[in-house]
Amino acid sequence: MVHIPTRGDVPVRLGPGVQTLPDYGPSVMDADVYRDPVRFELERERVLARHWIIAGRSEQLAGIGDWLTFEGHGETVVVTRQPDGSLAAFHNVCQHRGPAIVGELVGCGARRFTCPYHGWVYDTTGLVVGVPEREDFDPNHLEGLRSPAVAADEWGGWVWINLAGPDEAPPLLDGIGPEITADLGRFRMEDMILHEVVEWDVPVSYKAIVDGFNEIYHTKQLHGVSPEWVKAARDTSFHIVGDNYMCFVPRAERLEQLAADPDHHRYAICHYVVFPNTVFNCNPEHVQVFNPIPIDVDRTRFLCWQLIYPGDLDDPEYATYHERTMAHWEVLKKVVGEDIEIYGQLERTKRSSGYTRHILNERECKIAHYHENMDRKIRT
Repeated sequence: MVHIPTRGDVPVRLGPGVQTLPDYGPSVMDADVYRDPVRFELERERVLARHWIIAGRSEQLAGIGDWLTFEGHGETVVVTRQPDGSLAAFHNVCQHRGPAIVGELVGCGARRFTCPYHGWVYDTTGLVVGVPEREDFDPNHLEGLRSPAVAADEWGGWVWINLAGPDEAPPLLDGIGPEITADLGRFRMEDMILHEVVEWDVPVSYKAIVDGFNEIYHTKQLHGVSPEWVKAARDTSFHIVGDNYMCFVPRAERLEQLAADPDHHRYAICHYVVFPNTVFNCNPEHVQVFNPIPIDVDRTRFLCWQLIYPGDLDDPEYATYHERTMAHWEVLKKVVGEDIEIYGQLERTKRSSGYTRHILNERECKIAHYHENMDRKIRT
């Protein structure tokens, strides 16, 4: 039987008596948050290099020596499965003269990695263990040499990394926060399997993509949702939890059940944002993770991951679940494709002298808070 997420003992997040909007109100925001290259470099240094970001799925590192590489905002990182089951990660940069040590994006069963330029050898934690013609080097330069370590951990079946390194990065669960680990944890993503990853190269800021998933105001015009959907969505509840966000959108066809039983996991779309760039979109039977990976100030590698619960297709109940979920996934891919089209319109205007600010309504409060939070972090 497929797992059915339910609210369990987490707090009621949606329905009568729940505050739907934070005390934030309408606001105005500068357009340069998307296009200022100086700001982007500060984000690289003070946000993207200090917060936990997703590198891949744990199932990609099933065996000892399996590895994956993360590429984004000028960084390349190798993550490997260690013999004790833990993860190790290091910058994919040869300490001799700088090329990437590992060329492939994923692989299995590595015992060591060899730089293709001069043959320097690294173990799976990034330690230099072999240097051709070592006698020609100063021994002090090579003693204990390693490619700088990156913090790596797992939660929810995801591999997370923090460029601050193992000694400086805060615990992963502190970054995700107790509210989201409890609420999102009801979906048991660690038990789910990856069905598909769809990827786009998008010519806009990664923050513009995060913002697109931080509000539902666009759904009527851009996605053409039904009047019933629009009416039900007016009762969406928005929650700010530290650096992160949750919102719960009532499903129009489940309003009676929701009124009788305030279980947002069963009767709503559950949406979570882990700062700075990880978005979980949870339907009751499957999960999408939207992962906008910044490449430059106005270029983003945008990944959309589809997770489903495993089962036997020969089981009629599971086969029905699988067919229903796949049909919904095809619809959702078209919806995300519509988002991609609007990013193309943003590309046309991103340098326009007529584009100077954003005028946000009170239901776009997550956008305002996100950028104010980002601004605080790049100034400290």
